[in-house]
Amino acid sequence: MSKVFSKPFTQQEAIPEDGIEAAVTLLRNGRLHRYNTIGDELSAAAQLEQAYAQWQGSDYCLACTSGGYALHIGLRAMGVQVGDRVLTNGYTLAPVPGAIVNAGGVPVLVEIDANYHLDLEDLRSKAQASGARFMVLSMMRGHIPEMGKLMALCNELGIQVLEDCAHTMGGAWQGTKSGNFGVMAAFSLQTYKHMNTGEGGLLVSNDAEMMAKAIMHSGSYMLYERHGAAPAKEVFEKVRLTSANMSGRMDNLRAAIALSQLPHLDDNCQRWNHRYDVLMQRLQRQPDIDIPARHVNESYVGSSIQFRLPKLADEQVAAFLQACAERGVELKWFGEAEPKAFTSRYDSWKYLAPSHLPNTLAILAKTFDMRVPLTFDVADCELIADIIAEQVGIFMQTNKV
Repeated sequence: MSKVFSKPFTQQEAIPEDGIEAAVTLLRNGRLHRYNTIGDELSAAAQLEQAYAQWQGSDYCLACTSGGYALHIGLRAMGVQVGDRVLTNGYTLAPVPGAIVNAGGVPVLVEIDANYHLDLEDLRSKAQASGARFMVLSMMRGHIPEMGKLMALCNELGIQVLEDCAHTMGGAWQGTKSGNFGVMAAFSLQTYKHMNTGEGGLLVSNDAEMMAKAIMHSGSYMLYERHGAAPAKEVFEKVRLTSANMSGRMDNLRAAIALSQLPHLDDNCQRWNHRYDVLMQRLQRQPDIDIPARHVNESYVGSSIQFRLPKLADEQVAAFLQACAERGVELKWFGEAEPKAFTSRYDSWKYLAPSHLPNTLAILAKTFDMRVPLTFDVADCELIADIIAEQVGIFMQTNKV
C-alpha cells in the first residue's frame, strides 16, 4: 500500500504561553490601541519596534498592519510619486505590485534567473529603458540574490532599493541580515511567515527622514514620540504637516503576540533549515528532480522549498499535483496562468501593462512549491520527500517522459 501523509500544510505552532498571557491581559484592560498608554508606559507596539530594531540591527522600526502596507508606505517615504516607474521581480506575490500601484507607482517587471533571483542584465536593461529610480527587491520564497553585485548595479544606476523580506526574516548574505542592504525593508508577520500574528508588518530603515515620513503615513497623528524606535522629534518637525495620514498602525494585541515569538526566532530559523535540508537531500536522490543550489554566501531560512521537474510536460502537471494531493502532499504550481489561492503568475495581474518575460515563464512552468511548517518533524519531511520522489518516478515511467 502506498504511503500517505496526514498532517495539514497550514497548521502553525501555538503562540508561546507568555504571548497568550499578554494578549489576555490586553483583552481584560481593553487598551488595544497602540497610543492608549498611561504616563511613560511603553505600549506593546512600541516595545516590538524597539526589540525588532535591535534584533535586525536597524536604527528605526515601524510596526504596521501588514507587510504589503509596509511596502506601500515605505515607497511613499522614499519619494515615489504618481507615475514613477518602480522595478520589481517578475516572480513574486500579488501584494508587491499591489503596493507599488497603491503608492502611485508603475511596476516594471524584471526577469528572474534559474536560481529565482533577479536577472541583473535584464535589470540593467529595464532600468535604463524605464528611467526607474526605485526598486522593490522581492526575495521570493527566501531566495537571496548576490547582494554585492545587485547593490553595486543599483548604486551605479541611481536606484533606491526597498527590500521585500517577507520570506527572508532571519536570512543573511555574507553575514549581513536580509533587510540591511537597501534604504528601507519590509517584513511580514502574516500567519505563514516567520513570526505569526495573523496579519502584521514591520518596516525598518537607517534613514531618519524616511522613517519619520513612514510613521506619519502610518497614522501617528502627533503622537510619534510614543514610538519605540523612531527618529528624534526635530526630524518629525520637517515632515509632520506634509505627510498624509494613511492609517495602518499595528495594534497592541498583535504586537504582544509578536514580542513573545521574537526570542525564539533564531532557533526557529535553524529548525526550518533542518527540515529543509532533509527534504532537499532526500528529493535530490530522484534524478528527475532539480533543486537549484544555494549560494555559499547565502544564509537562507527554509520555511518553504521549491523544485523543478524539467521533463514533466505541461499537460501532465495537473495529474501530478492531484496524485500528490491524494497522498496528502500539498504542492503549489507557479506556472499556472489562472490564479489559485495565494499563488498567481505575473501575467494574471491585468491591472498592469502587459509584460513578456520568457525566461521567467519557462522557469515557473516547471517550478513546484511547498510550505514547510514547523509542525512537521524530520520523519514527516522524510515521508513527504519519499512520496514526491515516488510520484515523480511513476510519472517519468508511465508517461514515458
